Amino acid sequence: MNKRAISAGVIFAGLAVIFGAFGAHTLKEKFQMPADQLAIFDTGVRYQFYHSFALLISGMLAASFPARQVKQAATFFIIGIVLFSGSLYAMTMLHTGGAGLGPVGILTPIGGLFFIIGWILLLIGILKQK
Repeated sequence: MNKRAISAGVIFAGLAVIFGAFGAHTLKEKFQMPADQLAIFDTGVRYQFYHSFALLISGMLAASFPARQVKQAATFFIIGIVLFSGSLYAMTMLHTGGAGLGPVGILTPIGGLFFIIGWILLLIGILKQK
């Protein structure tokens, strides 16, 4: 078991619930955010949830599949959540504040790349087990 991956998964899942509620209630009702911006925020929440579960799974798999790639996958999932979901949250909040996107938009596909590499590393770590 990889305690770091499991702990991160639990923390990120809890934060996804908080961000989801914030988006559904505060952004929608209080800030009257347009539907297209709410959809962007919701995508961040959704992918954060997906990869929170990936972190939980990675942490549990580490006991049965001790290859270093399984632990590396968890690191890539964490970075992916911060870059992908974090950039979508930032873009939404910048839009709400009337600011431009600036360099934040480039972080989303980089975060997505980290997600993809994380899944590949997880597969390699599992396949290495004899």
